[in-house]
Amino acid sequence: MSVKFRGIVAAAAVGLAAGSMGFAQSPASIKIGWAISKTGPNVGGASITTLPAYQLWVKEVNAGGGIMLKSAGKKLPIEVVEYDDRSNSDEMIKAVERLATQDKVDFILPPWGTGFNLAVGPILNKYGYPHLAVTATTDQAPALAKRWPNSFWLLGTSSQGALALVDVLAKLRAEKKIGNDVAMISVAEQFGIELSTTGREALKKANFNLVYDKSYPIGTQDMQPILSEAMRSKADVFIAFSYPPDTFAITEQARLLNYNPKLFYTAVGTAFPMFKGKFGAAVEGQMGIGGINPESPAFKDYVKRHAEASGGREPDRWANPVTYASLQILQQAIERVGKIDRAAVIREIQTGSFDTIVGKVKLQNNLRVDGWQVGQWQGGEYYGLAPANLPGARPVMFPKPAWK
Repeated sequence: MSVKFRGIVAAAAVGLAAGSMGFAQSPASIKIGWAISKTGPNVGGASITTLPAYQLWVKEVNAGGGIMLKSAGKKLPIEVVEYDDRSNSDEMIKAVERLATQDKVDFILPPWGTGFNLAVGPILNKYGYPHLAVTATTDQAPALAKRWPNSFWLLGTSSQGALALVDVLAKLRAEKKIGNDVAMISVAEQFGIELSTTGREALKKANFNLVYDKSYPIGTQDMQPILSEAMRSKADVFIAFSYPPDTFAITEQARLLNYNPKLFYTAVGTAFPMFKGKFGAAVEGQMGIGGINPESPAFKDYVKRHAEASGGREPDRWANPVTYASLQILQQAIERVGKIDRAAVIREIQTGSFDTIVGKVKLQNNLRVDGWQVGQWQGGEYYGLAPANLPGARPVMFPKPAWK
């Protein structure tokens, strides 16, 4: 081979290598994956709160051309890699491991539920993915945010939820509308265990009498025995730290028993539009976890877009809009960083301020501290009641009207 020809080959090789490097630095899409409960007992919560928000965000981002990456000099569409975790934590962990190690997605969105978010935390931390935990209410959040600085807890802690509820009860008692006696039941899952534990402490500190306190296994549908016992306690206040299937069963069977205490509270699922769809006017005055300011123009617009994309189904009035807001945070952080750099995106989420459909979000030590904790159905809409200093907070409707 002549010297001249060898030079041409070498130059061509350098050009091909440079072209290959340039191609590697300019991906055709941003790969985002998730493992979500599409079957099994968790499907009710996941299919209302989490998956529709994920799907709407992807649809809207791609309709707008994608996520802007300055490193690529253009917007890139989102490519989705999805698995059904079948409501099984082991399946969920295996799927997330696959997303990280085999699919090599750029970002991973979290599963539905407190227990699943706690289970996936070490995996997302191990592989350096930002963990935007929305459907997780736990008092472990502050400690976990220190242990896993990639994790962000957007729905509040168990103590925040319990204290907000007890604060509402204390104000009603001060107005001589209720007495001291409270009946409480809770699902025997991480969510219910934590809420009932902090609830007991908060009720005791506020000098309420917990006259009935019972947990039940996850998946329980025959609630009449424990509801009958709660009814016999004659407590003015009934609290259920429940998951969606339980919330529906508790409400339906309380109506059958004509169990109608002055204040009736159920947890996850109370804010679902299908809850009102099933029970109609009977939900009037029923209290539950979470809430929203339905008069917010940003939320009204989100409801319209969500319904159009979901065959008329509206979002829930608590964690669904926060889930969508978490994706807005992720997108803004990626665009500010300007490239697929997960460590830099994590730092931006830790320190940045973000405009979302639930308002401006500025995390404190990786926690959102100004979210709704207690809501109530009033006039066919689910309004946030507490914390009472949030924009749009409503006074309590009391007493709850009799079942219709």
